[in-house]
Formats: sequence, structure tokens, C-alpha cells
Amino acid sequence: MLSVQDTNTPVTFSPELISKFADVVSRYPAGKQKSALLPILHLVQAEFGWTSVPAMDKVAEYLSIQPIEVYEVASFYTMYFLKPQGKYMLEVCRTGPCEIVGATPIMEHIEKTLGVKEGDVTPDGLFSWRGVECLAACGFGPVLQIGPEYTFYENLTTESVDKLIGDLKAKGNN
Repeated sequence: MLSVQDTNTPVTFSPELISKFADVVSRYPAGKQKSALLPILHLVQAEFGWTSVPAMDKVAEYLSIQPIEVYEVASFYTMYFLKPQGKYMLEVCRTGPCEIVGATPIMEHIEKTLGVKEGDVTPDGLFSWRGVECLAACGFGPVLQIGPEYTFYENLTTESVDKLIGDLKAKGNN
């Protein structure tokens, strides 16, 4: 992941990234390049860590579509980050089944442990966290996934969360 760009900093896509875009677009019929928007946004986010407005503008230019078409998609799907995130994104399921077995105390513990509110980034740039909708493990809650690899953890306790954060800190500082 490259360094985080300011929201107004112009973005330049590397030749390697443009090559990946071309591969994605080639999967769709001629004139239907807009169909490549979601996978291209994934590639942009993997490269930059988030989808800034200048990056979305460049995607629109590449796909020959209007910038608003990119903004609509990126703002609809929660998988695209519209502001800089930490190296590791902790996403805690907050829907009914996980809530019943302790999602809120886990989120409160993460907030206290990391020292940042939901959606913010720790000063060292390692962590962000947020509550998300169902992670499809209703029988194993509370659960969380950790991006960018989207490793999945079930039956969380404050102790298991502390261990995960400690392991990620050690990994992130290497």
C-alpha cells in the first residue's frame, strides 16, 4: 500500500495498475467498460489504501464515464473507504445475533484499547475500526474481520481482541 494521499492531491496510476485495469475491462463486451467499475475500484483501494476523489476522477476518465457515476458506486458500497484508513481495518459485526452475545462491549473495548473513535485512524497509522452489518457467522458471535486480508475471528472476548491487536501491532511494526 502506498502512502496516504491528501484528498486534493492529484493521483497518478502506475503502468502496472493501468495494465490491471485493461485486463479487467477486457472481460466485458465492447462499450460496456462501466461494468469494470467495481473491480477497478478494488484495485485502486489496494494500491492507495482508500478511494480518494482524485482517484475516483481518474477511474471515471479511464472508463470514459462521468465522475458522479464512480462516486455513486463508491459511496453506496461500504467496502470502499472514502477517507484514509489504518493499515488494519477491524470490522465488528453489530447486527442482532452478534449484538445479543456482546458486540457492543467488544466495540467499546476496541475503542478504548486503540484510543480512537469508530472510523478514525490511530496516530501510528496501524488501526481503524468500525461496526458493520452481518458477517455471516451468526452462530459464532461476536465476530470481526480484519482487512486488508479479511481474516475472520469468532467468539470474541476482550482477551482475544487484546491478543489480536497485540499480534497486529507486532506484525505492523516489522
